[in-house]
Amino acid sequence: MEAVLIDLSGTLHIEDTAVDGAVESLKALQKSKLKLKFVTNTTKECKRNLHERLTKLGFHIDIDDIFTSLTVARRYVEQHKLRPMLLLEETAKEDFEGIPQDDPNAVVIGLSPNSFNYEHLNQAFRLIKNGAPLVAVHKARYYQTKSGLSLGPGAFISGLEYACDTKAVVIGKPENEFYLSALEDLNCKSSKTFMIGDDVRDDIGGAQCAGLKGILVKTGKYREGDEGMIDPPPYKTVENFTAAVDHILEAFL
Repeated sequence: MEAVLIDLSGTLHIEDTAVDGAVESLKALQKSKLKLKFVTNTTKECKRNLHERLTKLGFHIDIDDIFTSLTVARRYVEQHKLRPMLLLEETAKEDFEGIPQDDPNAVVIGLSPNSFNYEHLNQAFRLIKNGAPLVAVHKARYYQTKSGLSLGPGAFISGLEYACDTKAVVIGKPENEFYLSALEDLNCKSSKTFMIGDDVRDDIGGAQCAGLKGILVKTGKYREGDEGMIDPPPYKTVENFTAAVDHILEAFL
């Protein structure tokens, strides 16, 4: 095995709390010869803020090793010369600095509770109805917070798709291109890479479709029975990130 892709929210931390044992286990994994990449669909904050949050929690991660769906979405916008209306939180828009946004000809949508109101969604609807592409940074159903599961952007994206009779271009997990782009950065093969995450569909199902071995952790958004929701099932289902690391280090190194 050559590499490990690691989800962040729900796997290493939940908001401002590290998952038990995750800091120490990550240090152990970082001492191995495996290449690591931290892959996340987080769209409520820019990469810089996310890196600062992880550092405060005790994780020693190079900011360049964080691969976000916002990063890939920016690449897509630049490649297609789009001027996006950003349905994103203000804290996430930093990752689109320098991108022209006047007279928008596209809609880029992520998790943005403060933007999901009738005025903003109706503005997006009119743009899309007039031919603007709908670019979804990701389409997650829900995510884990300290207060419980919370609604993700998927329902709002599906609503716009329905109203506009269109399909969004989805950028982040579980899309094959997201995983392959992360592996390209590492110069590693999918067949020699693990993916550790708490979302059975986006983290594990998506990774396994791209040829990786998926290890599902029972933290974050995991709920009992999730491992039976995809076919083939996860390569392995474990209690937490520490158990995932222990398996990798014991079985493959």
